[in-house]
Amino acid sequence: MALSLPSVSLQGELSPYLGNLTFLSLLNLTNTSLMGEIPAELGKLHRLKYLLLDQNYLIGSIPSVLSNLTSLTTLKLSYCNLTGNIPKELGMLRDLTHLGLGSNKLSGPIQTSLQNLSKLSFLSLGANQLSGSVPARFGNYFPAMNRLYLSLNNLDGNLDFLSSLSNCRQLQVLDIWHNNFTGIIPDHVGNLSTKLFWFTAGHNMLTAMQNLGRLDVSANYMSGPIPTQIGMLKSLDRLYLDRNKFSGPIPDSIQNLSRLEYIWLSYNDFNSTIPASLFQLGKLVELNLSCNSLTGALPSDVSGLKQASYIDFSSNLLLGSIPESFGQIIMLTFLNLSRNSFNDSIPDSFQALANLDYLDLSYNNLSGTIPKFLANLTYLTTLNISFNVLEGKIPDGGVFSNISLQSLIGNDGLCGAPRLGFSPCIDKFQPNTRHFLRFLLPTLTIALGFTVVCVCLTIRRKYNNAKLEASDIHPGNVMGDMLLSYHELACATDNFNDDNLLGTGSFGKVYKGKLSTGLVVAIKVLDLKVEGAIRSFDAEWHVLRMVRHRNLIRILYAYSNLDFRALVLQYMPNGNLEMLLHSERKYYLGFLKRLDIMIDVSMAIEYLHHEHFVVVLHCDLKPSNVLFDDDMTAHVADFGIAKILLGDDNSVITTNMPGTLGYMAPEYGSHGKTSRKSDVFSYGILLLEVFTGKRPTDPMFVGDLSIRQWAHQAFSTELVRVLDDRLLQDHCSTCDLNGILSPIFELGLLCSSDSPDQRMSMSDVVVTLKRIRKYYVKSTETTQKCSPLPQ
Repeated sequence: MALSLPSVSLQGELSPYLGNLTFLSLLNLTNTSLMGEIPAELGKLHRLKYLLLDQNYLIGSIPSVLSNLTSLTTLKLSYCNLTGNIPKELGMLRDLTHLGLGSNKLSGPIQTSLQNLSKLSFLSLGANQLSGSVPARFGNYFPAMNRLYLSLNNLDGNLDFLSSLSNCRQLQVLDIWHNNFTGIIPDHVGNLSTKLFWFTAGHNMLTAMQNLGRLDVSANYMSGPIPTQIGMLKSLDRLYLDRNKFSGPIPDSIQNLSRLEYIWLSYNDFNSTIPASLFQLGKLVELNLSCNSLTGALPSDVSGLKQASYIDFSSNLLLGSIPESFGQIIMLTFLNLSRNSFNDSIPDSFQALANLDYLDLSYNNLSGTIPKFLANLTYLTTLNISFNVLEGKIPDGGVFSNISLQSLIGNDGLCGAPRLGFSPCIDKFQPNTRHFLRFLLPTLTIALGFTVVCVCLTIRRKYNNAKLEASDIHPGNVMGDMLLSYHELACATDNFNDDNLLGTGSFGKVYKGKLSTGLVVAIKVLDLKVEGAIRSFDAEWHVLRMVRHRNLIRILYAYSNLDFRALVLQYMPNGNLEMLLHSERKYYLGFLKRLDIMIDVSMAIEYLHHEHFVVVLHCDLKPSNVLFDDDMTAHVADFGIAKILLGDDNSVITTNMPGTLGYMAPEYGSHGKTSRKSDVFSYGILLLEVFTGKRPTDPMFVGDLSIRQWAHQAFSTELVRVLDDRLLQDHCSTCDLNGILSPIFELGLLCSSDSPDQRMSMSDVVVTLKRIRKYYVKSTETTQKCSPLPQ
């Protein structure tokens, strides 16, 4: 017999009289809002095989008398508020296959008596307060183990227990994320089940890691040299060892990793020359060796990096000439060789780098003149050649049209560019002309002085009506020397006609416009009467002028005088995420497309938080600020209340510029304190909104019920109930839809946790989402039906 009432609002406490229903084989009261303690009388239900009390408000400890239920195969007590130790008596439930105790407040050690549960295939102890080490022979007793969750606890000690898990030949998920494990991941981790597809060990205190197909151990405390055995990982395609304390040489054995696409070794203590073999990895897309102590000259031939688009060798001790062979890496868009000791001239071969967007050669010993061809590189938007020994005329046009003084300073021999304060270039006359100059120079001086006076008077007269500050023209513009006037902006929008209105925000309006060149743009006009509008303009201009990412909106121009301020931005023809999700005309966004959108957004925020040279906090992430171009690629926009964050990963900044209700993190809304984790909270709410189709401000969310609480109540067995109805058509009737959705909703719930410490970093979010997408696509392509994703 069965008593099954899942997701029915019963409320109240569990009745001890349930213990009289001795005929029951199934008791399912999942997500029924039950409170109070688990009555000991349930220990009388000797025929019970399934006891499901998860996702309630139960308190107190787990009764040890549950050990009397010797027929039990499934025990689910997750997502409650249970406290105390795990009863050692649970080890008597020898038929148990599924034990879910996660997301409670359980403490103490992992009981060794659990090793008696030899039939276990699912064990979830994550998100508790468990401490101590994992028994060394833990895995020897669970031959059927399929999924093991130990994350978000206070477990410590080494990882020797991983050796015993090699006996779990069915193991697919191993989650030890966010504990206090120390030491190394032993070599025998490579003996784990061939079915393992999800292994997370981030946010521990590990000091080494080997034998993984894709290796990301960034931001840990690892030290010592990279083992030469790393060259045995033939299938490795991404290697992230950045922000550790690795030292010694970069092993030459890396040349064996022919599938590598990404290598990040930045912010370590490597102190050798860069091995020539590294430049023969023909599939590399990104190579980052910055902020180390690498020495010596670069190999003369670096052209083997034929697919590379991103190379960063900055802040090392490299010397010698910059190899001419860089010019053969024609896919290159980002090159940073700054803060080294390179000498000689800027290579002529750079003129072949037609796709170059970012070039930083600052703080070296480069000499000679600045090559004129740099002005002809169409996509070059950021150039920094400051603090070298360059001389001669600063070229005109292209990237030099709006280059800043900071990008050229420290080269005493440069001339030209008077707007930046450099001396004009003077031709070298022959000695026989000196007599003539005695008469010519006084005349020129008088004429020049008269001209300067006239120009100054003219500028002063026109200052209030038509001043276009040079600093307000974004250096990312690739439209030559064109300057925008107010008249041009008015003509582009038909005098700011409402027919061209794209939207209205807190600080102004956005219009669609067509410039005289034919380029269609979005023109954001600030309402200067609104308090904070000027501050919003300055914040957005300051951020957008220095960031560059495929998933961030790009600024083309800025116009500013005392009475009018406007930003000219990329035009996004496919609207915003708010429109696609919630407009009266329902747009269809499939499961995979929604996943791609959220990956795009996560990569943009990851860039702002972890990859840009200063940390940028968006502070207002929401659907209306996610825009779409012609290809439906998502772009994060509206940086009007963005903040620059200084300090370490735990830094917090106080702001009085409010975000948007429903998306603001608790600490932001109540105390005005924002950090990286505040953006992560907004992202978590956005993720839940995208897959439920419900705004966080929906009228259904009243009292203590929020979109997060609503999703939490449905997690993880009833997610279909909260899923956007439009997504149901994406999946066949036989699919394990909860299995597909669980990792996505789990990610949203983690990111939107009330405590900032429990939220993930955006780097971890990106990795997780890409892993989910890869598994989803692989499942649908190979089986032509849905397969459950890792939970």
